[in-house]
Order: sequence, then structure tokens, then C-alpha cells
Amino acid sequence: MDKEDLARRVNPDQAMLGELLDRYGQDVWNYAYFLVKHRAMADDIAQDTFIQAYRHFSGFRQEASVKTWLLRIARNVSFNYRNAAFFRKALLMDIVSPRQPGRSAEQDYLAREAMSEIWRCVMDLPVKLRETLVLHAKYELSVAEIADLQRIPEGTVKSRLFAARRRMAFLLKEDDEDVQA
Repeated sequence: MDKEDLARRVNPDQAMLGELLDRYGQDVWNYAYFLVKHRAMADDIAQDTFIQAYRHFSGFRQEASVKTWLLRIARNVSFNYRNAAFFRKALLMDIVSPRQPGRSAEQDYLAREAMSEIWRCVMDLPVKLRETLVLHAKYELSVAEIADLQRIPEGTVKSRLFAARRRMAFLLKEDDEDVQA
């Protein structure tokens, strides 16, 4: 009997929590960060999300995937944090992109700058557009899943995606023109 089997027999809920953390922890943290733009808050939100999931797992009705359910919890926790007074005091945006082997320093720099510029534009979007775009592009959720997660009609999701893409094209074109001038 290995440690995982022992953990499941001693406390099956704790083992389930560990599996959720391993499988979805990074997705939940990233999503929280996209919503609040603050690393420490994203840490707190991710932790609170999994605490809520642990406490309410018996109420999970499996109408959506576990990932969608966790992202919905993270969204609700994020909104609670964003509405709190301390959120308004400080925001931090620090985007890190990993270095890929085999690239020159110049290629690495240019790729990092391009990625940073894209993420700066994403983070400049209004939260409703940013959230919808990130759920679709980063987390690859369908329009129906996003609508379910955000509790809005599918048509609203489609219009937010359209508006986000249009705004991103404008922001990136504007930045490109600034560089060329």
C-alpha cells in the first residue's frame, strides 16, 4: 500500500483535495491573477477557493466539470476580494515568461517583450472583457461553459469575446504605431 492509498483510507476528503490542488491549482491561481492583477491576492484567492471546494464538495452537483466549478468558486472569491477596501490600495502587475532553451538573447528578449505587450493589453481590458477572453483563449472553455460560469447568456459571452478581440486589435495596433513613430 502506497502513501496515496493510505491517505484515501485515512481521510478520503483530504486525498481528494490534494488531487484537486495538483490538477487544477495552477489554473485556479492564474485565473484569480487575471481577475485581480495582484500576486499575493491571487495566492489568497486560490487558497480560499480550495478551502471552499473542500467544504462544499458534497454539494457539487456535477452539472459542470470540476474545472468549471472551481473557476466559478475562484471567480466569486475574486469578486469578494476586489470589492474589499484593501484591494483599492495597491495593484501589482508582474508578468514572467519562461526562457526557452536554444534561443539567442535577442530572440528571447523580443519574444518576452512581445508577450509582455500582449499581456499588458489584456490586463488593460475592462474586467468583463478580460475575464471572458482569458476563459476562452487560455482555459479553452466553450461559449456555453463560459456562460454557465459567469451566469450570463451565451449571446453576451459572444459579444464580450467580439468586443475583447476588437479592443485587443486596437490596442496592439496603437502600440505598434507608437513604436514605429
